[in-house]
Amino acid sequence: MKQFHVAIDGPAGSGKSTISGLIAKKLNWTHIDTGAMYRAVTLWALNNKIDLNNESEYRFLEKINISYENDQIFLNGINVSIDIRSEEVTNNVSLVSSFPYVRKKMVDLQKKAAENISVVMDGRDIGTVVLPNADLKIFLTANVEERAKRRYAENVQKGKVDHIDNVINDIIVRDEKDSTRKEAPLKKAKDAFELDTTYMTIDEVVNKIILMIEKKENL
Repeated sequence: MKQFHVAIDGPAGSGKSTISGLIAKKLNWTHIDTGAMYRAVTLWALNNKIDLNNESEYRFLEKINISYENDQIFLNGINVSIDIRSEEVTNNVSLVSSFPYVRKKMVDLQKKAAENISVVMDGRDIGTVVLPNADLKIFLTANVEERAKRRYAENVQKGKVDHIDNVINDIIVRDEKDSTRKEAPLKKAKDAFELDTTYMTIDEVVNKIILMIEKKENL
């Protein structure tokens, strides 16, 4: 079977990574969470105390290694899948990912990772920038309250307790940053299928997208 590329975009808390990972697992394809890559860059920048507002200081990307394997993100060979979910990383990843230099380096890496394999890649500019010729493009969304509930549940599971109102506010702020940034803003590709998951279970979303993939493959 020829390679098949699925691009899944959407705002924070829409379930992109969870759903993409489950689809890839069911189909025995590769899953790439591009958001985790930007978080890894942010983690390195924070740990090494660079000036986050100075684009020229991100030249460290020439020297570090970031890879995404088996739903785990590695930074210079070290698994940082938990570290990249810290509050400090979350608060700064939008800034870090807004720089043209950072995005170019990451997009090049993401394009290369998708070569010659069937992949489910999720992020905020996959269908518009990274995989513009993807076989299937999905734009996942859900209302703010539902996305906040999901993010809140994830936080509780990780032992982080916060008031739901704070989570809602964080998501609203993140949406604004992602959709208004100059470089590759969050937006639905013209040929993407928009899927509102507000009232859908994870399994329902996964099964629906798999059916769409199968339909495309049989054309």
